[in-house]
Amino acid sequence: MSTTPTPKVTKAVIAAAGFGTRFLPQTKAMPKEMLPLIDKPIIQYVVEELVAAGIKDIIIISGSNKRSIEDHFDTPNQDLVSNLQAGGAKKEPLLREVEAISNMANFIYVRQKGPYGNATPVACASHLIGNEPFIYTFADDFFKASPGRTQQLIAAHTKYGGSILACKRVEDDAEYDRYGFAAGESLAEGIIKVNQIVEKPGKAKAPSAMASVSGYLLTPHIFSYIEDAIAAYDGGELMIQPIMQTMIDDGLGFHACEIANGTYYDTGDKLEYLKTAVAFALERDDIGPELLQFLRKKLQ
Repeated sequence: MSTTPTPKVTKAVIAAAGFGTRFLPQTKAMPKEMLPLIDKPIIQYVVEELVAAGIKDIIIISGSNKRSIEDHFDTPNQDLVSNLQAGGAKKEPLLREVEAISNMANFIYVRQKGPYGNATPVACASHLIGNEPFIYTFADDFFKASPGRTQQLIAAHTKYGGSILACKRVEDDAEYDRYGFAAGESLAEGIIKVNQIVEKPGKAKAPSAMASVSGYLLTPHIFSYIEDAIAAYDGGELMIQPIMQTMIDDGLGFHACEIANGTYYDTGDKLEYLKTAVAFALERDDIGPELLQFLRKKLQ
């Protein structure tokens, strides 16, 4: 357990450079991160959760077709502002909402360069992070929890030190082929001191039922390990899990934190995206009751 003060976590990296091929042709011109969950793009839910935990600087690692992400988090253009102003009091809440988006955080955009794989976005952001712990997360999956996922990761880091993995318990066998899995010594309810992490092991080889999903709180030690992995790279995906295992083997602390009081949403494929959209819609007072009535009729 950490007994020395830990630096405040104020920076986050969001990986958003994928092509979204599962959603083609919709994602030919529009990033999958900008697909709407009712009236907000997926990535905005990720950003809002980070900001609620005190994150000030958000580094979005993107690709060549992601300009709309930058536009979304920029100040609204004057044509939109004028249109909303012309709508009077009725449109004023919308004007305030779109103006507030650009003020949520300091947004930095970096074009991804390097090998394909989930370790590359961290390497691309390393020069902006410096010697600080940071959040690394993804633009198409997230937890809806109270307190938020990032708040829980920071709390675990403050108590135990080192890097922290956001985790969930497996709900069906197919998940063993979708996520990384962490195992080790149980320190408290929902907290494991990790001695092993493996990616997509399958049920027979999984070391535990603790799936690593949604993101991580990482210490800057990881940068030199990623550099070593890039230097030794000989093809395939540059995955972050083997890099983490090397760090663990070298004695650097990793803990798995099961996110409490929340639900994990993965919008990375069509079915899970639709499930998430329906779940979010049903929770809303303005459209939830009518949607529920519609669904009941369809299921009769």
